[in-house]
Amino acid sequence: MSPAVLLPGAGGAHSELTLGVMGGGQLGRMFVHAAQRMGYFTAVLDPDPLSPAGRVSHHHIQTAYTDPAGLQALAERCVAITTEFENVPAPALAQLAQTVRVAPGADAVAIAQDRAEEKAHFAGCGVPVAPYAVIETSAQLAAVADDLLPGILKTARMGYDGKGQVRVADRAALAAAWADLKGVPCVLEKLLPLQLECSVIVARGADGSCVNLPVQRNLHRAGILAVTEVYEGNLPPALVERAVSAAKSIADNLRYVGVLCVEFFVLDPASPAAQALGGLVVNEMAPRPHNSGHYSLDACDVSQFELQVRTLAGLPLTQPRQHSPAIMLNLLGDLWPGVRQGGTATGVPPWDQVLALPGTFLHLYGKAQASKGRKMGHLTITGASVAQVRATALQAAALLGIEAF
Repeated sequence: MSPAVLLPGAGGAHSELTLGVMGGGQLGRMFVHAAQRMGYFTAVLDPDPLSPAGRVSHHHIQTAYTDPAGLQALAERCVAITTEFENVPAPALAQLAQTVRVAPGADAVAIAQDRAEEKAHFAGCGVPVAPYAVIETSAQLAAVADDLLPGILKTARMGYDGKGQVRVADRAALAAAWADLKGVPCVLEKLLPLQLECSVIVARGADGSCVNLPVQRNLHRAGILAVTEVYEGNLPPALVERAVSAAKSIADNLRYVGVLCVEFFVLDPASPAAQALGGLVVNEMAPRPHNSGHYSLDACDVSQFELQVRTLAGLPLTQPRQHSPAIMLNLLGDLWPGVRQGGTATGVPPWDQVLALPGTFLHLYGKAQASKGRKMGHLTITGASVAQVRATALQAAALLGIEAF
């Protein structure tokens, strides 16, 4: 039986029906905005007194994610709790779930936190992954097959935005990289010839209903998402169908509840690897809304954050409709004057010139200090045609000092 639907205001005119979120970053901030718009009260647990989500929420519990008193206070305050980042301690979610609704569940988050378990789950769903080997011991290091090199060595846990990843050309480089990573459990993935990257965001309810945003075409630079392009024809229809089907299969097999992003590699169609693996392999999943889905705030009738609220509250899921072509530009701290030269931020980028361009939507996350590689905000560009959106996005990129794409 599906959990009861949590309707805002259901407890009476003065009742606080509160939804909670573990984590106070920008994803939590946008979840809070979506929940408040729909009439819910919100609570955030984050140790940072200046966290972006904590500063806009009705309640901010300033404790560590594993603090028993903080977790108890959050559970007592909320009727349901979600998470905004994948590395929230899974045991903390399990503790919360003893007394309050939690989505996604601790088991699903724990799988997403471990690359080895994650890849095993993908394979169990019948979704192709890059050939790989788990390296936890010196014996496993020595037993790595020759055909996995050159490859990418990734820490099994705590890696994101290119962190904890090293390209290795041969066995000597592999051994050196594993030593540099302090011999922690890792996954070695075969380096495949990539054509591009894409992602699918799905929302799955407790009743098994599942909807998806349009497939996003992504460009990464230095391991960090730089540009997302979403419009009809951004990818071949057959590939879109396969990616959506794979993402829904991954969510279904997890019995997932919440918003889930699944990232894919599209292989060079001329390569033998593409022939062997079907041209599309899954890279990783994030058990939360994702940077590549931010455009949905401005270009879709239902955003990824409203979907997160709906899955948490047990509200109906409707298939999102994209009403405008869209391009999203990630705004890193590198764009702030001074930071690019290795110093501290001085002044701000020319937002007035950017916002003079038609169809531009600026989202800044409320972070006090810009620094190199830090996600400070994003810019979404929409328009009547793909050509118009691309032209405007390139103008905005030039004004901001973002490399053309």
